[in-house]
Amino acid sequence: MKKEPIPVFFHPAQLRHNPLYEWSFGKKITHPETSARVSRILAAIEKSPSFSMRRPLRMPLNRLTDLHDKDLVSVLKTARQLPEGKTYYPSVFPRRDQVSSDPGSLPRAGYYCFDSGTPLTVHSWDAAYWSAASAWSAAKCVTSGEAPAAYALSRPPGHHAQRGLFGGYCYFNNAGLAARHFRHRGRVAIVDIDFHHGNGTQSIFYPDPKVFFASIHGDPRKFYPYFSGYAGETGRGEGRGTNLNVPLPAEADGQEYLRALRRKVLPAVRAFRPCALVISAGFDTFKHDPVGAFDLETQDFAEIAWELAGLGLPTVIVQEGGYATKWLGLNVSAFLRAFRDKHRLP
Repeated sequence: MKKEPIPVFFHPAQLRHNPLYEWSFGKKITHPETSARVSRILAAIEKSPSFSMRRPLRMPLNRLTDLHDKDLVSVLKTARQLPEGKTYYPSVFPRRDQVSSDPGSLPRAGYYCFDSGTPLTVHSWDAAYWSAASAWSAAKCVTSGEAPAAYALSRPPGHHAQRGLFGGYCYFNNAGLAARHFRHRGRVAIVDIDFHHGNGTQSIFYPDPKVFFASIHGDPRKFYPYFSGYAGETGRGEGRGTNLNVPLPAEADGQEYLRALRRKVLPAVRAFRPCALVISAGFDTFKHDPVGAFDLETQDFAEIAWELAGLGLPTVIVQEGGYATKWLGLNVSAFLRAFRDKHRLP
């Protein structure tokens, strides 16, 4: 049976946000989250008949404020006042329970941010908005029945963004927007395969009994985001039991990763019986990634996709990390092609 192309949602405005550096433990380093990541992915998939490029729909702002605090949305809008070429780095991060906030004041933007690696520019709003709109549009495409699966080329990424905080190169939680769209139809599973724990996604859905979040990631005792991603975090209140973290040690290879996926994550997802799946697809688990510390090969991404496609669920694949730019297009296309080849709805 002929396989239809996977719809790919992307807007050129996502390329405009291009920070040059970040601060990491007092060191000024070249920022890895650049527009070159998108260029590599597009070069690998744009001309292939396996993919159908789409512009995302303009997303109503209430989709953002349903998921995020209004002040978080406002502070990114405030950054549009910055002059061209100016990059603003929040550098004071107060105890939020002890101070007042003001989303119209960029010197106080640290109230809405949790690290020094996620700067604001005049283009941050447009890039983050269309990145989020790409994920939302992909979910609308799938729920409409137009396609059984869709890919959101979301950049900047989103899985670290919390309800009221940006950080970890993330401004809005793109996977969360897709899951929220599906949630009105029933239970939703989010599987995060990025090297770093999706602390933002976890925090948003932690008390929600209708959204199951599972993440395989680097041990947070040693790797970002440090304060979440531990195996004992299982949900809160009515959401207890709907959160699964599987931290792995540094240098975990494809075999160890796939064992964790097959033995822990997939059985838990099936037991939850979701009506839809969102994949936070990070590729910083690749062996040459400068930010991650796993040892996965390109073929491992195809096998991960094969396993996830075997769930047979309506699916949105949302781009997250992946900073080995030279190989990123190859790894993403290997994942998407394998998913397309295997995916069958029941």
